[in-house]
Amino acid sequence: MILRLPTSRFVLLAFTLLLLFGFFAIVNSSETYPVHNADEDLEGLEELLALDEEEENQQQDGANSRTSEANVLSKAQRIVLELSNDNSERVIEQNEYVLLLGYAPWCARSAELMPQFAEAANSLKELGSPILMAKLDADRYPKPASALQIKGFPTLLLFVNGTSQAYTGGFTAEEIVIWVQKKTGVPVINTNSLNEAKEFLKKHHMFVVGRFEKFEGPAYEEFLKAASDDNEFQFVAASDIEAAKILFPDIKPSNNFLGLVKDEEERYTTYEGTFEREKILHFLEHNKFPLVTKLAEMNSIRVYSSPVKRQVLIFADDDELHNLLEPLQNVAKKFKSKVMFISIDIANENLAKPFLSLFGLEDSDRTVVAAFDNGMSSKFLLESDPSPSNIEEFARGLYDGTLSPYFRSQSIPNNDGASIEVVVGRTFDELVLKNPNNVFLEVHTPWCITCETTTKNVEKLAKHFKDFDNIVFARIDASANEHPKLQVDDYPTLLFYPAADKSNPIKLSSKGSLKDLAKNVSKLVKSEEHASSKDEL
Repeated sequence: MILRLPTSRFVLLAFTLLLLFGFFAIVNSSETYPVHNADEDLEGLEELLALDEEEENQQQDGANSRTSEANVLSKAQRIVLELSNDNSERVIEQNEYVLLLGYAPWCARSAELMPQFAEAANSLKELGSPILMAKLDADRYPKPASALQIKGFPTLLLFVNGTSQAYTGGFTAEEIVIWVQKKTGVPVINTNSLNEAKEFLKKHHMFVVGRFEKFEGPAYEEFLKAASDDNEFQFVAASDIEAAKILFPDIKPSNNFLGLVKDEEERYTTYEGTFEREKILHFLEHNKFPLVTKLAEMNSIRVYSSPVKRQVLIFADDDELHNLLEPLQNVAKKFKSKVMFISIDIANENLAKPFLSLFGLEDSDRTVVAAFDNGMSSKFLLESDPSPSNIEEFARGLYDGTLSPYFRSQSIPNNDGASIEVVVGRTFDELVLKNPNNVFLEVHTPWCITCETTTKNVEKLAKHFKDFDNIVFARIDASANEHPKLQVDDYPTLLFYPAADKSNPIKLSSKGSLKDLAKNVSKLVKSEEHASSKDEL
């Protein structure tokens, strides 16, 4: 091996020299291949080598970036103190401020939050924050977890001189830092120069900016109050108009200006109201989300609790959501702070399936556009092509209140010759409410434990009354069908709809014997016959 290596190099060198001599011989002996062609070839070679070098540099930069990120995370994780049975009580009691993360190793949301928590710890240390960041494996150490009131995973608690309060901020590293800074320091950062404004802009991507000639007065005091009560945005104030323009380029030159800056397509939003704490907070609540919010585990609680009650949800795969984002943002601008637009990866079962199941579409893999008016507990479904124009029209109907609520329904079944007719959402009006006969309706679900026994009794009952012309037996699966006139939350439920008054069904017991049930039905049928005879007279 030692002898062959130099030999290989020598052969390679000799071969390269032969190629070069041959190349120059061709250049010197031929007039049909001018020297400038050789230069062009060399330029092409140099360009190719440059591209290779650029690609290598990019790969190296990527590797360096990943190494840097890993180092930052490793450093941050070392900053976070690990609690146990031995030190939990002492750490909480001996530190003025402690932000505690209670987690479980098997919890997916804990795993998502952990790196954000560690990054926040690193940033807070660099900012000189007095807070101690700690974490506790509540699964491994249940005793201190119970004492600290950790009941779920993940749980974030702030301890101030040993007294805990719930964490109410966001779950990115930046949001954790903002919340901690507000609870342990000054809620507003005052900037007095261009350099201070530029430094602030390097560290914050989402913030509320206020411009005041002096950091005093009624308007500034209300600004301070709002900053103290808000849990999600860093507030910054500027007195110098040029410094304020660094933070908000379109700022109005007048005194007492307030604007919201977000890290998204619509970056700047101007506040038009008066400087009152409640009105400022209302403005932030209705404008804090992006034009189109992507639902994730970490922001789901904030999204669900949004004060914007009218919400349009777009379910699609990631590629389709990416293609739809720009046109959706254009639509969302027209309904800003009035209708919230939310995108959900349809492949994410934990997020998408609970919503889609409300429409009977839990197995869908195509784009679905739905809406909710949480103020009225109503749901709606776009049943036409989910194009931007149709989505805009759908959102307009939601805002105007002109959409028809959606009720789940199975496909219409064939009831020819059936002793018990199957009712679905779409046929409830026709087969039950508009039926001229008495209707005995069994309301059941597949997961109901006692429904099977009741179903058998109803089948026997239908046979018993098969010769009666004035009663129809029917059943509906409430897990797959809905109707505004059918409000049942206990299964099985047996309802008798009198022919003369379908708006007031009579509930019958499903727990008694078949004989008692037959007697009750017979009595109701005869009562209706008697009432009908009197009406005819």
